[in-house]
Amino acid sequence: MIPGTAEYDVDVTIDQREVDDLLAVTPADVDPADELTFAKNVFVPLTTACRYTCTYCTYFDAPGEASLLSPEEVRDVVRRGADAGCTEALFTFGDDPDDRYTRIHDQFAEWGHDSIHDYLREVCELALEEGLLPHANPGDQTREQMERVADVNASMGVMLETTADVDAHAGPRQKSPGQRLATIRTAGELGVPFTTGILVGIGESWRDRAESLLAIRELHERYGHVQEVIVQNVVPNERSRFERPDVDTMRRVVAMARHALPDEVSVQVPPNLSPTRDLLDCGVDDLGGVSPVTDDHINPEYEWPALRELEAIADEAGVPLRERLPVYERFVDDGDWLSECIEAAIAAEDVHGERFRSVLRDGDGFTDG
Repeated sequence: MIPGTAEYDVDVTIDQREVDDLLAVTPADVDPADELTFAKNVFVPLTTACRYTCTYCTYFDAPGEASLLSPEEVRDVVRRGADAGCTEALFTFGDDPDDRYTRIHDQFAEWGHDSIHDYLREVCELALEEGLLPHANPGDQTREQMERVADVNASMGVMLETTADVDAHAGPRQKSPGQRLATIRTAGELGVPFTTGILVGIGESWRDRAESLLAIRELHERYGHVQEVIVQNVVPNERSRFERPDVDTMRRVVAMARHALPDEVSVQVPPNLSPTRDLLDCGVDDLGGVSPVTDDHINPEYEWPALRELEAIADEAGVPLRERLPVYERFVDDGDWLSECIEAAIAAEDVHGERFRSVLRDGDGFTDG
């Protein structure tokens, strides 16, 4: 049984025969994608506070040292992103930071908010005002928390990372795979287009990797809400004792992801962290969000590639490179997934609405009239 599933009442059953089948998959068993996609985003690190202290993560700061962006600072960042032609405001922060950091909690109260999710709602609305579609990654969420912000997000996400109980998550504030799966399930129940993924090289086994991918697939088959799965290798940093997985490992894991997941679910590798060119024939079809104006604040030592580098990657693979929105086209086309305010932003008769529609038109996912 996956750790934490009973505690969080998550009904996910992994057939061990399917695990064995997936473990036999190699890159030769999958086909390369016929195109590559990416999104232009602006990275908004709302706060570097986090209740967790995962040993591979450099994002969180200790209590008393964590940063917190004010609404004015957020507006400045997203305005620069909109001016640079971005479509996505990527909001990141640690799990329930106000649960552990008194100063963060007190600042929210001073600004008139009860929690990080109340504040997240304000800044998502601010991003929409400035012409960007919000995509928030708030970590583990209860149903009440996600309901508070779902309608002001075009899509949301959380990395499952692994279904295994690994030492990297150990400590008094240990991450629970069951809680992560419960968050992914909640997104499905609420009809939120969702991004998730696995983190490779944090102490999990090959069997754990297969089980993680199959757990994601099972929840997607139940709700149809997973838009992409990120296959991300851990990277060395000032806190990490983990070695970057080798190319052969990543090729096999990416091929397993492509084989396990339905065709409509994209497989993404982060081009600033992964040996991307070596993975393209393993079923990768998305290169994630790339920012022309902000750093990757989760992995600050690893710069985003420029658009021309993404074009070079696609040229080497012999496939077209296409920009996408933070919410995948099938959810826009369906009509039942997006909230009224997100639909209004895309349909707006202004420069930002036209920018969103031009991305959809270029991808043949939108027609006028």
